[in-house]
Amino acid sequence: MEKHSRIYVAGHLGLVGSAVLRRLKSDGYGNIIFRPREELDLTRQLDVYTFFEKQRPEYVFLAAAKVGGIIANNTYPAEFIYSNLSIQTNVIHAAYEFGVKKLLFPGSSCIYPKFAPQPMKEEYLLTGILEPTNEPYSIAKIAGIKMCQAYNRQYGTNFISVMPTNLYGPGDNFNLETSHVLPALIRKFHLAKLLGEKRDNEIKRDLQRYPIGFNLDPNFNLSLKEIGITPKYITLWGTGSPFREFLHVDDLADACVFLMQNYNGSEIINIGAGEGITIKELAELIKNIIGFGGEIAWDTSKPDGMPRKLVDVRKLKSLGWSSKISLRDGIKQTYEWYLNASLQV
Repeated sequence: MEKHSRIYVAGHLGLVGSAVLRRLKSDGYGNIIFRPREELDLTRQLDVYTFFEKQRPEYVFLAAAKVGGIIANNTYPAEFIYSNLSIQTNVIHAAYEFGVKKLLFPGSSCIYPKFAPQPMKEEYLLTGILEPTNEPYSIAKIAGIKMCQAYNRQYGTNFISVMPTNLYGPGDNFNLETSHVLPALIRKFHLAKLLGEKRDNEIKRDLQRYPIGFNLDPNFNLSLKEIGITPKYITLWGTGSPFREFLHVDDLADACVFLMQNYNGSEIINIGAGEGITIKELAELIKNIIGFGGEIAWDTSKPDGMPRKLVDVRKLKSLGWSSKISLRDGIKQTYEWYLNASLQV
């Protein structure tokens, strides 16, 4: 990519897209194209083709996707498979039709089999059954990978696929119904801390910024308790034993720009930090960073998801890239962003 290249960032308001946009701007790329969903619905094929025909991007970061945690994946499986298949099919085919030089498609580490050996190597794709709780989303992402590979083989395109591990950072989703585990933990511990300190005005601002989805009682306690948030303890799903890896989204954006400049191939590339932590350890870490003095209770009647998920990043490291932001520093930065966002009501 040249500094003057026409670069389209699909999903620029989301967690990944906003990080890619920040990185491109900081690196001096000045010809970046983006559209909010209100102006361009990527699930509508004609709209996507009209946009590509008019704008003629040279490079595409396909960061637009419907994403969510275990609750959202369980609750809205049809939406997850339909939206993601539609978005990626429309954009990938339009990129071919209108001569895009290179496209980067981010998948997800949940594409790997539920019981894949750890750490998960790229070649483990399609070697076993998927985790049932996010199977529709995973199948959509696998379809996107295979579509990129098929277009490369048949049409000679340069479409690359990357597999990030669990992401977090500024711009994350803190809706407790649809968020991933790390932002959900940040919010739960923060609200529990505010309850314990009787900071009702701050709770109101938080709930205005990130609605929970039901009417609250006047003192918040009863309603928040329904979702496991109290001044003395919070209740979390599962056993806390699953092993996960977390990557700051700014590290991911750095890796994506690096690969756009340095990798040309159909084989998928894992992007991760190369080290993991149990959900129980993560909860304790976030609890300490936020300063919540209560306890953690585990609802073992709820599912854990994949027992272990750590990606093998040796291929990426061999290309010359490795992550830079530590988990503790990244959580602190994300929590600060969350606090500032909550004040902007």
